[in-house]
Amino acid sequence: MEPTDQEKAPPIHSVFSADSPEFALLSWALTRSTVIGLDAEWKPIRSHQHQPTFPTVSLLQIACLLAPENESTYRSSDVSLVFLLDLQAIQLPLVYELLREVFVSPNIVKLGFRFKQDLVYLSSTFCSQGCNAGFDRVEPFIDITCIYNYLQQSKQLGRKVPKQTKSLAAICKEVLGISLSKELQCSDWSQRPLTKEQKTYAAADAHCLLDIFKVFRAKVVREGNSFRNYNKNWSSNFDQGLKQIFETQNSCNLVTRTRLCEASDMIRTTIPQLHSTIQTNAELDSIKSCEVTKQVDDAFLWIVSKYGDRILLKDSDRRPKTSKKKVRKSSAGLICKEKRAEISDDWQGPPPWDLSLGGDGSPKFLCDVMVEGLAKHLRCVGLDAAIPYSKKPETRDLIDQAAKEKRVLLTRDAKILRHEYLIKNQIYRVKSLLKNEQLLEVIETFQLKISEDRLMSRCTKCNGKFIQKPLTTEEAVEAAKGFQVIPNCLFNKNIEFWQCMDCNQLYWEGTQYHNAVQKFIDVCKLNE
Repeated sequence: MEPTDQEKAPPIHSVFSADSPEFALLSWALTRSTVIGLDAEWKPIRSHQHQPTFPTVSLLQIACLLAPENESTYRSSDVSLVFLLDLQAIQLPLVYELLREVFVSPNIVKLGFRFKQDLVYLSSTFCSQGCNAGFDRVEPFIDITCIYNYLQQSKQLGRKVPKQTKSLAAICKEVLGISLSKELQCSDWSQRPLTKEQKTYAAADAHCLLDIFKVFRAKVVREGNSFRNYNKNWSSNFDQGLKQIFETQNSCNLVTRTRLCEASDMIRTTIPQLHSTIQTNAELDSIKSCEVTKQVDDAFLWIVSKYGDRILLKDSDRRPKTSKKKVRKSSAGLICKEKRAEISDDWQGPPPWDLSLGGDGSPKFLCDVMVEGLAKHLRCVGLDAAIPYSKKPETRDLIDQAAKEKRVLLTRDAKILRHEYLIKNQIYRVKSLLKNEQLLEVIETFQLKISEDRLMSRCTKCNGKFIQKPLTTEEAVEAAKGFQVIPNCLFNKNIEFWQCMDCNQLYWEGTQYHNAVQKFIDVCKLNE
């Protein structure tokens, strides 16, 4: 594909009314297109509440690839048009039949990128405006991801490479060498009028599908081997393979079907007689042109045969999934994840821990890897806070450790709440992000009493308790042999040392100690 084809912006036509010249142009373009790119935009749902309906599609983008009359199906002179169908302004019943026929027309290859969700939302939008049948399928359909995977296989010289899931922007960058900005993807598409930037973005999303397909088609034609074997039995299988295309009603109105018939006649009759009728150079040039036309048309039909797919919507696809949360059974009965999530946001009823399980009137905590930094802060204010045994624990490991050590599990992972029935009232989801705010949240939620004399009373390294009697300098030096280095500057300061009974780590009341005490006095507002 020539760079100029990628860089030239196609004409953009906004369609607001079924009576407008733009709509007439759209109808005309669709009858003369064999490939179109489809995309849709809607207002993003920012609320975390479960929606009773699907989002309403605000804009449908249709990029049409037009081939010149009386020429081969595809040439470098193909013309592209992009239409922005404003579904908020136009009366949907007036465009429903046209779109439905296009979606199922065997003569138009539809291109898209993960278009099933778009089709679900489109169908719901049209149903809400009186088009009760909605849309149930799109065929033939080719997902751009399949094209990308084919191009990747070609780069690897036939070696099989794992299929990759990439964004449309990443595919455009690799295949076309252009950057497809996605900054406006989550803009409010329900606002009118649309900005120039929104229109350009929407048009580019649909048009890039055509450009990627052109690269794909050129690659197939250039290599030739991909469809050569397919053509060996072409004359006998032509009608059988495209039977559905030629049996479609009103088929003679579409240029594509006429071209396919001409290609069939060319393959069946013209080619076998060529060598016996060649007499002039002009005839030779004409024959070469026919050969090129045949090759390109054959490649296109091979692409449709091999990569043409369909999108089918089932009844389950048409029903909004208000919650993906499954109902789980326990000895207490059915527990719903949605209900648990609500409880975690505003805890009601008794405190979320068993008072009899804690020490010194406070619960013991287990901080999972997502709030591991919170554990050190809890220890600094004198609370018993453990961390998982392993660096990457499974959910079951966390639950077992919390149950075994009789701890309240602190987490930011909402998925773990589904297991609440295993350690009922012993799990809490922390909502804050910063460690100081997390500490205050836990103190407030669990109604904990923090006093200055409990600050720095636990080992911040392992959560162990200190020995009851402090060590002298001589005792500390002896305890630290082969384990820990004590700075020489401490020997003449008559400082007391404290040792963890679990990991034997030594602590002393130096500058860092006093700074840490003052920090948590301020954080916990102990002076107020």
